[in-house]
Amino acid sequence: FLFVLVCLTMGVLSSISEFEKLLLQYAVYLEIVMLLWILLELGLRVWSAGCRSRYQGKSGRLRFLRRPLCLIDMILVLASVSSLIVGSTQEHFSQAVLSGLRFFQILRMVRMDRKGGSWKLLGSVVWAHRQELVTTLYIGLLGLIFSSYFVYLAEKDEPRIENGPKSQFNNTEYKPKFSNFADAIWWGVVTLCTVGYGDVVPATWGGKVIASFSAILGISFFALPAGILGSGFALKVQQQQRQKHLNRRRIPAANLIQCLWRCYAADELSMSTATWKPHLIPCPSPPSERTFKNNTSFVSRFSTRRRDRSNATGSFTRDGVQSQSPMSARHHCRRSAISASEEEVTTVMDRSHLSLATGTDHRYQLDTVPFRKENSVTSIGKESE
Repeated sequence: FLFVLVCLTMGVLSSISEFEKLLLQYAVYLEIVMLLWILLELGLRVWSAGCRSRYQGKSGRLRFLRRPLCLIDMILVLASVSSLIVGSTQEHFSQAVLSGLRFFQILRMVRMDRKGGSWKLLGSVVWAHRQELVTTLYIGLLGLIFSSYFVYLAEKDEPRIENGPKSQFNNTEYKPKFSNFADAIWWGVVTLCTVGYGDVVPATWGGKVIASFSAILGISFFALPAGILGSGFALKVQQQQRQKHLNRRRIPAANLIQCLWRCYAADELSMSTATWKPHLIPCPSPPSERTFKNNTSFVSRFSTRRRDRSNATGSFTRDGVQSQSPMSARHHCRRSAISASEEEVTTVMDRSHLSLATGTDHRYQLDTVPFRKENSVTSIGKESE
């Protein structure tokens, strides 16, 4: 980027007569270096384009060369080669050849942003605030047309002043030029855009009053798009920074989840269903006879058998044993008359539903490996007392 900027600066300075002889002798060396740079970059891009499947082979390389940025590079190469051929026939680069290459030097600045990030950002901001921009431009256009028309009505009958005051910038005589509506439109554009060339100005008091109110009201609407785009750029940049921060946090969170899942799936006693092969050498599991306080698995706290509603009327004693009333005991005796086959079917159905919810097989015992700290059933019963 800096090298292209230096070449463009030298091309601009070479148009000045004082620096022409000094800079033209270095122009040929700069063109040769720039040509080699562009050729090397274009060759590396064409060679590395084969890493993508759509650009593999000869047809893929040709498809890659048909991209707009590659076409710009090839145009710049042809322009540099032609300038070197023309300049080699002369003692040094002529001013005509260098002036013809000035457009291509400007075109080199366009290819700097190859990913188009600046243009994409501008397009997204304009598209996000398209309604506000269209509204302000519509109101500004109406103000321009009405103010120009009223000034034209006030100034069209004013005779031309042949021997009027002369301008302080040149020796031409001051002449009102509101002879048609197009001149009034030109005056409105120059005035409302705060350019102020001064070649067309109102001469009557009525035209001056209309021009004053038009400038005060119209300039405010013409300045609104700049404020809208400025605030839109600020919000878009802030949104991009927030998205980058979220992306930086997403990768560590994913790594943490993967490591925790490996700890569960690599254990010998784990019944968790995984979509990848477990480690060949699993992590050592703690002995089954060792008890851990308040480390019961969350899923194992739920019973796989349907609970009898008659037990809900009982009460817990200090020892944690449930006591039943005579009515509940009699009801329990009636419930005990259910056949064993129906009870087994109910147990299998409950276990199948639980396996669908937890991802475990109902034929095996639920995983109770102490990887999560949670209160056990006994501690919950003590807290309820």
